[in-house]
Amino acid sequence: MSKLKQLSDWLGRTIKRKQIDDTQSARIGMVDREFANHPSRGLTPQRLAAILTNAEQGDLIDQLDLFEDMEEKDAHIFAELSKRKRVLQGLDWSIVPPRNATPQEEKAADQASEWMQDIDNFEDALFDMADAIGKGFSNLEIDWQRESHIMLPRLNHRPARWFTVNKADRDKLLLRSDDNQGEALWPFKWVSHIHKAKSGYIARSGLHRVLAWPFLFKNYSVRDLAEFLEIYGIPARLGTYPSGASEKDKRTLLQAVISVGHNAAGIMPEGMMMEFKEAAKGASDPFMAMIDWCESSESKAILGGTLTTSAESTGLGSNLGDVHNEVRHDLRDSDARQLAGTLTRDLVWPMVALNIPGIDPARAPRFQFETQEPEDLKLMSEALPELVKIGFQIPRSWGHEKLQIPEAEDGEAVLGVTEAPSPLRGEGWGEGKNEQKHAATAAAATKAGTTEPDLVDHQVRRLQDETAPSIDAMLDQIRTLLEEVATMEELQERLVEAFNYMEIDDLAEVIQLGMSAAELAGRFDTQQGE
Repeated sequence: MSKLKQLSDWLGRTIKRKQIDDTQSARIGMVDREFANHPSRGLTPQRLAAILTNAEQGDLIDQLDLFEDMEEKDAHIFAELSKRKRVLQGLDWSIVPPRNATPQEEKAADQASEWMQDIDNFEDALFDMADAIGKGFSNLEIDWQRESHIMLPRLNHRPARWFTVNKADRDKLLLRSDDNQGEALWPFKWVSHIHKAKSGYIARSGLHRVLAWPFLFKNYSVRDLAEFLEIYGIPARLGTYPSGASEKDKRTLLQAVISVGHNAAGIMPEGMMMEFKEAAKGASDPFMAMIDWCESSESKAILGGTLTTSAESTGLGSNLGDVHNEVRHDLRDSDARQLAGTLTRDLVWPMVALNIPGIDPARAPRFQFETQEPEDLKLMSEALPELVKIGFQIPRSWGHEKLQIPEAEDGEAVLGVTEAPSPLRGEGWGEGKNEQKHAATAAAATKAGTTEPDLVDHQVRRLQDETAPSIDAMLDQIRTLLEEVATMEELQERLVEAFNYMEIDDLAEVIQLGMSAAELAGRFDTQQGE
């Protein structure tokens, strides 16, 4: 317990035992039993401006309730924001030691990685933390649990409306209290993520501040479109009552006029008349144009573009969509970096401090997402050998990092390639290539435990050496044809013509000698066997 009292967070605040064991949110009294105000009901431009202004002055509740309504009522905002949130759950992550780490620091990073993997709801916690993209902040309360002498966290998301900001320091989050003063968040008890979707104080940094106006305008257009569709094609009905009609007769006539519109049937007192005017005309295009503009604006604000959401006829093929997707990757990487910093400060360091004494906060392990896209494996496999040939000194670790291929541990089985010897190599056939191949064959034979290659191998190598000049001459003629022709059909015709002029007498003589040698070797083996 004495060690625990000496612990401190990143800001140097002392950690008390009571704060580790207690639940701070249980102290907020009536706040957790409040219901949302749903300010989106009957929202007007004047009301929205007032909500945003009050939030800037420290009253966040209506703004946060509005942000919740926006995600629930606007399916487009929900879908686009879900993409941005859920992509973070699919990223690989790791716990890395600091630069020039000592063996103790490397071991602490490995242990912290194991503990992170033991957190049951960690992927859900990443999604909850990403709620800060829209609202500006998201808080998860830590419930510390002891398992096999190790303190492990359980993360519980708390509603945004439970929190407020310090009016003297609008970048400092407080837990709301019944006295409206607010209470500072206990260290080691909260993963408090403040997300910078845009610059500004916490109340103005959330992305939903930008989305609120398209959301409002879209609601007006959707409402007007619904009203238009309700009356479209229905003729206007005009009822006429005689002078002196009672209020009861007037109500009866009005009900009859309304009933005729939808039921095509109705009754009214004698002496009253109903006149049908021309059916309502118009088109839904103006309403849909406004709705499309609003949704396009929402997509641009959330994902940086529109072509990753819907296919649009731009005449530019898929290239423009690829550019928009690259912008989306930039947003993902920015979100991941911000989340990683919060997790390092509020989760990794507390776990290390509670379970491994003697670690300096400045040398604590760091949480990081793997956001780097792997390079094109085929392209790199072709480019790197050529770069090495002309003198580039490329570290092997750099290649592993770019291709995202882990380096093998000592003694770990690795993949290998066994290349079978081939008598013909195509381009590059020559004496130098043959010597390299013979040396490789001899080395393989030595490794296999044989001191000398057998007679057949010797004859094969000799046949390859002696036929090489003739084959090279033939290949040179074929290469010349390839440079002269334009189509495969022309190559076929020219190849037939060129075959008659190829000098193959030397090649035939070598092959004949080889066949004779093979026959003599066969007779010798037969006699030896007898």
